[in-house]
Amino acid sequence: MSVVRIGRPFFGVLILFVWCRRDYAAVMGAARGERSKIRGVAGAGGAGSIPTAPGALPVVGHAITLLRDPWSFLRSLSSLESDLVRVRLGPLSMVAVCDPGLTHQVLSSDRVFDKGGPIYDAIRKMLGDNIFTVPHDVHRRQRRLVQPAFHPHRMPGYAAAMTSEVEAVIGRWADGTEIDVTQEMLRVTTRSFLAAMFSDSLAPALLDQTLDDFMTVARGLYRQMLWQAAPSWLPLPGGRRYRDARMRLRRTVTHIIAQRRSSGRQYDDLLASLLAARDDETTTDAGAQLNDEEIYNQIVVFFIAGSETTAGALAWALLLLSTHGEALAQVQEEVDRVVTDGTARYEQLSQLVVTARVLTEAMRLYPPGWMFTRTLAVDTELGGHSLRRGTNLIYSPYLLHHLDSQFAEPQRFDPDRWIEKTPKDRGSAYLPFGAGPRVCPGQGFAMTEATLALATMIRRWQPHVRADQPVRSVLAVAMRPVKFRMRVTARTNTTTPTPARSDDGGCPGRGGRDQP
Repeated sequence: MSVVRIGRPFFGVLILFVWCRRDYAAVMGAARGERSKIRGVAGAGGAGSIPTAPGALPVVGHAITLLRDPWSFLRSLSSLESDLVRVRLGPLSMVAVCDPGLTHQVLSSDRVFDKGGPIYDAIRKMLGDNIFTVPHDVHRRQRRLVQPAFHPHRMPGYAAAMTSEVEAVIGRWADGTEIDVTQEMLRVTTRSFLAAMFSDSLAPALLDQTLDDFMTVARGLYRQMLWQAAPSWLPLPGGRRYRDARMRLRRTVTHIIAQRRSSGRQYDDLLASLLAARDDETTTDAGAQLNDEEIYNQIVVFFIAGSETTAGALAWALLLLSTHGEALAQVQEEVDRVVTDGTARYEQLSQLVVTARVLTEAMRLYPPGWMFTRTLAVDTELGGHSLRRGTNLIYSPYLLHHLDSQFAEPQRFDPDRWIEKTPKDRGSAYLPFGAGPRVCPGQGFAMTEATLALATMIRRWQPHVRADQPVRSVLAVAMRPVKFRMRVTARTNTTTPTPARSDDGGCPGRGGRDQP
């Protein structure tokens, strides 16, 4: 069972109530409306036949259960043998989609199943309109303007920046020392993002300040979402630091954008692509390009989404490799053969197939985004059930990734399951980056960064994890391990020691580790 910080369930319950409305009457009115929508229109298999997940408590529903042990709760939904399951989160009744095919239908039809629900509504209030939060009618334009920044022909340049930052971070490690893995992986991904976004536009001192501001905004996001309905005069924990970081970050990014627009100098980075992007399908000159506000919003959400998720994937991959000697030996053999000078580079990416399989499997077991919501824009039918406009849906990559019907021994870490099949072959059952028209535009960027970073780290360093170390996952922007420390020893070309294979051959969590 996954352990979450003490008090987090009650923290989460409060968030749910704040998300819903600012006053109790509105909350209860919304709840009555949601129940009416879910009962919906009579039809084949009518919505009334949707089972409700067991264990709901008065007032809070399933919220405490979900937030105390989300992984067990999500897995339990599939045991009800229903494609759709009702879940109550505080005053809201929602419908969880438990079938891969129906999830694919939801993600493929964003005109019907639009971005929305309490999660996206709250994030939009905090981070403004960006490609991840805007509704369907705004998304198409933003997508056309943002996608060129992640075109494959730009990846070699981004990869060069990533490689430099990976070398800078792991070059600080000393032989035999113990590192905080999650923090070190965040150091890799955040520095890589800033280098790829701004190239040399940030002087060293400004780089450190900007990095700190980005991290303050990212870490304060959930706290600020909780308190967004509180009176503005109320002194809130961390509120001033969060606001100062946001203002300073906006000034920094706005200044860099202004410099870029006036200098005429050519850059080959993410920011240059966002500034140069044009949408020929937009009829107005003002809308044909991203304005400064839109660029700022995209940069902030790219940082939060990309840095946290990729850092989590790397941390989980290192934990899994350090406890599965056979898989580690396969990766070591590959990187010793391919990465001849000790640093993985873009031109070697296609040869790092075992490394990529390890990351693919790590993201199956621990998907970066573990639960999302959608809102029905029109009355529709889903899985034979009639649902009305405004109904909130939940879908969970974590739930789908652990279905017995889709993956043999789904709790088991087995990178070799991807030898004959690719993530795309799995269709809607494998969704670490989403699917459909709202699929993550930066998935190529993320996989390039993660593969090069993991290959370089395994090429140079041998991971050692104590068997009795309790590693737990935390509810944050992405699923990532906390309190995960690892001793690293330098490797040579001729010595490739590997730790003993774990007794059960399964995921971390057995024999002393918490496992989602």
